[in-house]
Amino acid sequence: MSQKVLSGSRNVAIVGPYSSGKTSLLESLLSVTGAVSRKGKVNDGNTVGDDSPEARNRQMTVEINAASTEYGGIRFTFVDCPGSVELQQETFNALVGVDAAVVVCEPDPGKVLTLSPLFQFLDTWEIPHLVWLNKMDRAAGNFSEVLAALKSVSSRPVIPHQYPIRQNHELVGFIDLVSEQAYHYHPGAPADPVPLPESLQAEEQAARVEMLETLADFDDHLLEELLEEIEPPQEEIVQDLKLELGADLIVPVFFGNALEDYGVRPLLEALVREAPEPVVTCQRRGIDCENATETLVQVMKTFFTPQGGKLSLVRVWQGLLTDGEALNGERMGGIYELKGQQQISLSRAEAGAIVAIARLEKAQTGDTLSTLGAMPAVELPKVDRLEPVYALAIAPEKRSDEVKLSGALTKLLEEDPSLVWEQHGDTHEVILWGQGDVHLNLAMDRLARKYNLPMSTHLPKVQYKETIRQTKEEIRGRYKHQTGGHGQFGDVFLTIKPLPPGSGFTFSDTIVGGVVPKQYIPSVEHGVREYLSHGPLGFPVVDVAVTLTHGSYHNVDSSDQAFKQAARIAMQSGMPTCSPTLLEPIAAVEISVPTHFTANVLKLISGRRGQILGYEGKPDWPGWDLVSGHIPQAEMQTLILELRSLTMGVGFFRWHYDHLQPVPEKLTEQILAATSQSS
Repeated sequence: MSQKVLSGSRNVAIVGPYSSGKTSLLESLLSVTGAVSRKGKVNDGNTVGDDSPEARNRQMTVEINAASTEYGGIRFTFVDCPGSVELQQETFNALVGVDAAVVVCEPDPGKVLTLSPLFQFLDTWEIPHLVWLNKMDRAAGNFSEVLAALKSVSSRPVIPHQYPIRQNHELVGFIDLVSEQAYHYHPGAPADPVPLPESLQAEEQAARVEMLETLADFDDHLLEELLEEIEPPQEEIVQDLKLELGADLIVPVFFGNALEDYGVRPLLEALVREAPEPVVTCQRRGIDCENATETLVQVMKTFFTPQGGKLSLVRVWQGLLTDGEALNGERMGGIYELKGQQQISLSRAEAGAIVAIARLEKAQTGDTLSTLGAMPAVELPKVDRLEPVYALAIAPEKRSDEVKLSGALTKLLEEDPSLVWEQHGDTHEVILWGQGDVHLNLAMDRLARKYNLPMSTHLPKVQYKETIRQTKEEIRGRYKHQTGGHGQFGDVFLTIKPLPPGSGFTFSDTIVGGVVPKQYIPSVEHGVREYLSHGPLGFPVVDVAVTLTHGSYHNVDSSDQAFKQAARIAMQSGMPTCSPTLLEPIAAVEISVPTHFTANVLKLISGRRGQILGYEGKPDWPGWDLVSGHIPQAEMQTLILELRSLTMGVGFFRWHYDHLQPVPEKLTEQILAATSQSS
């Protein structure tokens, strides 16, 4: 396939923190390019994107929205991504399939820190990106302060592409630092060229020199021109911007106000001139999209729609996709271009396109699909699933709906791979794991709306265990029961002793002389194990050794059931005298935070009965620390909520179960009292 075909499209993700105005920017882009006849507003609930009830009710993006339009002879597909840190998986999955990203943020130096995890992901995957400062009319700091803040969280050089023009502290226009042409904004219309204000010439020159010197770091010819004080041609500057942006070497900065369409046309023009073409993106990913031997696509997002069933949003990386073809051996049910929820039927999709494919029932988000059979020749890299950090125990409000829950959860997890569910063996609860309370409440709303499964929820029970601290010998258990026919008789003597932590349970016997026939010994063990599932404190027992030492039997009345009951009686009698102790699970936690929040995190761990193991600089994250510690699982349930509150939403952690340890005595009393009340 020729480069000419590939050069006719651009795929651009719109990303950034919650409430920065991403959906408003998408609406403005669609309006300016004529893709919509009437521009919608988030507050009015009439935008192209965010039209699900969950998004409308929250006035926030809750899943990616794709919309295609044309400008400057280029077919653009914009992908509006969620800004909530709890929905990052959605954003990361989408970013892998685009050519560039527009990072939308507010011009507030105090809020720029929230971009750190996003910048880190973009640079790790080498995804070209530029910054668009929205709400520039309400800037909390001057332009140089905002640029300095952006530089502090970006591992790539951040350079101004424009300089603001203000009158009486109000934003009225901008200066293009490439052409040095000044413009004044007009609501809903293109900006007018105006003379460059004399009062801004010094600031404009300083910003332009900064841009050119940064570009010269990657272009020796431009460096020579600057050293010889030769004014570089505009074409050369634009070419450098395009090359360096396409290689993810620089981060240009633009600005405007999406609600008034200020700055949107210059942004579009820059994307036409400077955003990398799909062929460049393919080369960066190691894909030969110009000499394709197969059609290769990757799934960016999975939707389940009420009318059309399953939709897979895909990036066509190479080849030509034709309606009716099979991908990985599964025939597609149609190709569609999306504009929010609107589906426009297509007969084909060329390399570089982002389209939706219907009814690929086996395809999962992140999968690589090919037209050459069941498995593609190459497997494209996909985003790791974010580890869950928050859980709710869930149950259908109607008991009769329990049979539907498993199927609904399976579809829910296909749409959102960052959700995980499990049926816990100890507590018998269905537990749904995710990235926070907003994330899981969103999942509950979808279960109710899409699958008619209203749910009740509560925090999961802690998986307490118990053990013993003392040994007791010769604990007798005698079971005798007389009926009209054969009776029941079993008689055992047990020794119960504690084992070191982590040893589990062992059973043995020292029977001699056949006082307990061999065929009944497994039944004794069965009875012991059955009792240990619910010890004297009411929890599963661990780290205990039980030995069958003696007993007696009856030739006629003894049976497996009788010896099993005798063992239970012995355990019920002996275990409470062995100094039972309540154990709680302890998690090993690694918390990642900006350095100036580290002291707060140390207090957070201590305040949750945790043990601080140490902290050090986080590798490849300048200005961040990695704090390690042990925290009781009972204190972990709301940890992510407080951590985000303390760190402007950017702190995160990884954890895994580490060990059991005794619960403090006072807390044991509270737990046992609460357990007895609920049972």
